[in-house]
Amino acid sequence: MLTEIMVTASVRFFLCFAFSVSLLGQDGARWWRHVEFLADDKLEGRNTGSPGHKKAAEYVAAQFERAGLKPAGVDGYIQPVKFSTRVIDEAGSSVSLTRGGVTVPLKLGEEVVIGLRIDPAPQVQAGMVFVGYGLTIPEQGFDDFAGRDVRGKVVVHLTGAPAGIPGALSSHYQSAGERAANLKRLGAVGTITIPNPKQMDIPWSRSSLARLAPAMSLADHSLDEAGGMKVALTMNPAFADELFEGSGHNFAEILEAANSGKPLPHFGLLATLKAKMAVTRGVVESQNVAAVYPGSDPVLKKQYVVMSAHLDHIGVGAPINGDAIYNGAMDNASGVAALLDIAEMLRETHAQPKRSILFVAVTGEEKGLLGSRYFANHPTVPGAAIVADLNSDMFLPLFPLKLLTVYGLAESTLGDDVREVGKEVGVSIQADPEPLRNVFIRSDQYSFIRAGVPSLSMKVGYEKGSPEEGVAKRWLAERYHAPSDDLAQPVDKKAAGEFDAFVSKLLLRIADAPERPRWKSDSFFKRYSKVN
Repeated sequence: MLTEIMVTASVRFFLCFAFSVSLLGQDGARWWRHVEFLADDKLEGRNTGSPGHKKAAEYVAAQFERAGLKPAGVDGYIQPVKFSTRVIDEAGSSVSLTRGGVTVPLKLGEEVVIGLRIDPAPQVQAGMVFVGYGLTIPEQGFDDFAGRDVRGKVVVHLTGAPAGIPGALSSHYQSAGERAANLKRLGAVGTITIPNPKQMDIPWSRSSLARLAPAMSLADHSLDEAGGMKVALTMNPAFADELFEGSGHNFAEILEAANSGKPLPHFGLLATLKAKMAVTRGVVESQNVAAVYPGSDPVLKKQYVVMSAHLDHIGVGAPINGDAIYNGAMDNASGVAALLDIAEMLRETHAQPKRSILFVAVTGEEKGLLGSRYFANHPTVPGAAIVADLNSDMFLPLFPLKLLTVYGLAESTLGDDVREVGKEVGVSIQADPEPLRNVFIRSDQYSFIRAGVPSLSMKVGYEKGSPEEGVAKRWLAERYHAPSDDLAQPVDKKAAGEFDAFVSKLLLRIADAPERPRWKSDSFFKRYSKVN
């Protein structure tokens, strides 16, 4: 008996050691070859519905087939998704403030941006009210709208959330869908969002360039959460005081309160907003790509662990330093390349997971998580059979993989799984160190979460104050949503290969577990679960 125990322990040690060697031995060369194709100038930034995106989808489908995965789309590996598109005609549009009989025009692009995630009314004229963060969070007894009538008004709010609200809960109520539903319930006609400069990933001068690109919503109107709003504007924080003139408050006061964790004031604004929006509308079709690595267990193979990543980027846009192609190498050719690399790893090792593993490359993430929302609501496998989602978006292999940042770490038993894999292979695990950036709701795992599926997203992590943090921050400031997120940037390919091996190990652990993942009893997101 003792000999049997010793042999079993030795086998387990060998398997763990063998995988550690494979993790550390990954060079990322195959991963990088996929990135090179997907982020090539010839694909012109893979904008949703573009010819370049279709080429990328066809490439992914071909690679899935090469890896021996079975088609899991509607037409082979492809799930077509239809979109309604909107493009602003700034020459025929205007935004102004009227106060005391004096009308002051706001410069489009420089001072304010007209948002088209909603389908705006041709014209809006309405009073305005500042409502702090513009949030209602019942679980915390917090309501920015308490005692204030905003019917027929445009609500002005700062990005962010009050101090002391748990990160996942805070992120959820800041999501576009939850915010729009609350504003419609209250009778507001629109919003003006003022970014907190402290939380802006990229400067206004660059983010405002995206205003001229097509915005989209799902053609399936039952999935359009923002319907009913008449206007959505974003105000350059450098000009925010134009909204507050005469109110007895200023933007510096509001920022100081937010950044020090103090309550924000709420007050009416003296100006009337006038907005005219000229919009060109159209339709496009884009592609989700889905493939399955079949499970081996007669019963559990009917359940699916999803590995997802978004295929789209933002296409061709305003030139920066003479370059107009937004290649999206790290955002998110990197994540799709991880799917393809992991699929090859499973094939090469003849893996036999008990549950099936469903690989899904989704479209329309940059348009508001639209492709994943469509898939989560129209899955190509039985929705109740999807047990987990691991999402790979912009995982940023810019330095060696020693630490993994995991979004949603405390929400489900998947967090326990990722910690165990970390122990086995010598990678430390940390929760989101910057919850105010709302990364938790900003990628496709959130569509699966809202469908009741326990989910995680992961990135190569860094410690606060470390040189690696500086590298990551510079990447966001200089390359995020810029043409410089291209194939010429420095990347740690070995870290990418090790990341893929880690995720492969995690997928197999989840697929082989006796029980499906479940939400923790204290998780806010447990309410979405469709499984007892």
